Amino acid sequence: MSSFLHAEKLYFSYVNDIEDPPVRNEVLKGIDLDIQKGEFVAVLGHNGSGKSTLAKCFNAINLPESGIVTVDGMDTKDEANLLPIRQRVGMVFQNPDNQIVATIVEEDVAFALENMGVEPKEIRRRVDEALKTVDMYDYRMHAPHKLSGGQKQRVAIAGILAMRPDCILLDEPTAMLDPQGRAEVMNTIKQLNREQGVTIVLITHYMEEAAQADRIVVIDGGEIVLDNVPKKVFSQVETMKHLGLDVPQVTELVWELKKEGWPLSTEIITEDECVQAIAEILKA
Repeated sequence: MSSFLHAEKLYFSYVNDIEDPPVRNEVLKGIDLDIQKGEFVAVLGHNGSGKSTLAKCFNAINLPESGIVTVDGMDTKDEANLLPIRQRVGMVFQNPDNQIVATIVEEDVAFALENMGVEPKEIRRRVDEALKTVDMYDYRMHAPHKLSGGQKQRVAIAGILAMRPDCILLDEPTAMLDPQGRAEVMNTIKQLNREQGVTIVLITHYMEEAAQADRIVVIDGGEIVLDNVPKKVFSQVETMKHLGLDVPQVTELVWELKKEGWPLSTEIITEDECVQAIAEILKA
C-alpha cells in the first residue's frame, strides 16, 4: 500500500542571503518517513529540531533541497501539483489569529472556499457542516476576536475542514491555550481522525497529547531518532530526557517507582493504567 505522505532522503536548508557569502542552515538531514491515510501521528522534538520544517514540506510550503516528498503520490516539486496538494493537506498553526482573516466566524470559514470558486450553495453547506463538526455552529455570527483561544483555534480548524482535506497538519495548535482550550482542540482532532478518517499530523510539546496518537515520531537534529507507538517511545525515559524531551507525568512516576524496586511496566502512559497497576501490587 502506497503511503499518503512520503518523504525519502529529504534534505532541507534555510539560506540567509543577507550574509556574504550566504549562510546555509541545514535543518532536515535525510528524512525517510511514511504516513498512511487515516493515521494519527504525533511529531516531537525540541525547538529547532526540524519538526515544523518537516510539516511545511508535506504542505508544499517548503520544497526539498534534495530527496523526494509526495502527497497522495503527487511530487511537491511539481508546480502543477501545488493546488491539489493544498486541497488535500490543510495546515493549522500555533496562533489562530494568524489564520483568521474575517470579522465574522462564518465568513472566515468561507474565505478559502470563495477563493476556490466554490458555488455559493455548496459554500453554505460546507461552512455549516464544518462549524457543527468543531461544535462552533452557535457562534457562526460572532466576531472572532471575542472568542476564547480554544474557540478561535476550532474556527481555524473549521476553515481547513471546509476545504475537505484528507489530512490536517497541526503545528503546536494548543501551545497558546489554557487546559480547557487544549482539551477542546484535542477532542476535535481525535473526533476528526476516528469518526471521519482524517489523517492527523500533530506537532506538540505536550506529552499527554502525544500519548493519544497512534504513533510518535521523534526528531532530533534534523533526523528521525524514534518512530513507534506511544507506549514504546515513552518507555524509553532516559533516551527522551537525553533528547531534551519529557514523558507523560504518569510515565515518569512509574519510572521513579520502578527505580525504587516497584515491579511496574515501563509502558504505562495513562493514569488509569497506573492506578490499576499500583492497586494490583498493593493487593498482592
